[in-house]
Amino acid sequence: MERPVIIGVGMTPVGEHWRLSLRELAVEAILNAMDDAGVDRVDSLYVGNMISGSFVEQANLGALIADWAGLGNIPAVKIEAACASGGAALQEGAKAVMSGLEDVVAVVGVEKMTDAWPSDATRYLAYAADAEYEHFHGASFVALNALIMRYYMQRYGYTEEDLALFAVNAHANGAKNPYAMFKRAITVDTVMRSPYIADPIKLFDASPVCDGAAAAIITTKEKAKELGVPREKWIEVAGFSRAIDTINLANREDLLTLKAAKVASERAYKMAGIGVKDIDLFEVHDAFTVMAALSLEAIGVAEKGKGAMLAKEGQIAIDADYPIQTMGGLKSRGHPVGATGMYQTVEAVLQLRGEAPDGIQVPDAETALTQNIGGTGSNITITILRRV
Repeated sequence: MERPVIIGVGMTPVGEHWRLSLRELAVEAILNAMDDAGVDRVDSLYVGNMISGSFVEQANLGALIADWAGLGNIPAVKIEAACASGGAALQEGAKAVMSGLEDVVAVVGVEKMTDAWPSDATRYLAYAADAEYEHFHGASFVALNALIMRYYMQRYGYTEEDLALFAVNAHANGAKNPYAMFKRAITVDTVMRSPYIADPIKLFDASPVCDGAAAAIITTKEKAKELGVPREKWIEVAGFSRAIDTINLANREDLLTLKAAKVASERAYKMAGIGVKDIDLFEVHDAFTVMAALSLEAIGVAEKGKGAMLAKEGQIAIDADYPIQTMGGLKSRGHPVGATGMYQTVEAVLQLRGEAPDGIQVPDAETALTQNIGGTGSNITITILRRV
């Protein structure tokens, strides 16, 4: 089966967009992507979004955004998979093209989070956990990840300083990304001096509440030729998969194994016909620093318990063997939850085109992997992108 290609990408800066609505952010990203692709129409729209009904009291995003963007009477639908909504929407768009039912598809991830009070935002994000068995008992999303981080350090002998290296790497790259929310490098001391928000997670171990939208245009290689899109802009969706795990942590076989990521990555590697050593860069889901370590282990980059060791050894930098968070990741670029998977996609496409900002371009990048996590690992997407 022929793999589809991404021919256009667009995004908004990530930040606190007080003067822009959710629909305005989404439309800006879509129109930027269409302009990048050189197209003036699409056959359908897939919207990745986690929780617009709570954050901005707006549902039916497919119709809202397609109408506001002037896309006509096309089919348009919202895809929800918690924080993995953007990655899931991308895969649904790719499948639509691969099915032959649609030639040119737009996918956008969008979230408007800062209109809510911080206490409400914390409550809304906890909806990704188990409402009856976790949320009901007062376990916030940050608290659940704090349990995981504490156990990871205890089991494998790491310190808070060791895990802080993931945040330092992300901010070093994000400082050079004009679309990032936090464009300033930090040190381990910066992380360690920041306040605890759920021991052992400190402020700089966690991604921020923010707004943003990112989009891509997907089509077939044949249609890309017909549209006259230059071949150097084609980025193939070479392999993808997604999988689930138990939604609550208590039912996991192993609290420190992202089983959904392991299963999905194995399927994606098989579909793409490659192995983990063929990947040139990784955009993993570092909503919390410990999740970066667990993700590297789950997708096969590191052995179990050795994910944090890669950071200690300097193996995750731009010019190292396993570059991650090349434009800041969720920590520095920001984590507008339903949009994150699409930001990862756009950033990977720019890397593979050789269009990343100065100082954070991965040399000779040909293949990239994006990993988007929903919940505490209960819904995970893996997508492999390849330069044609």
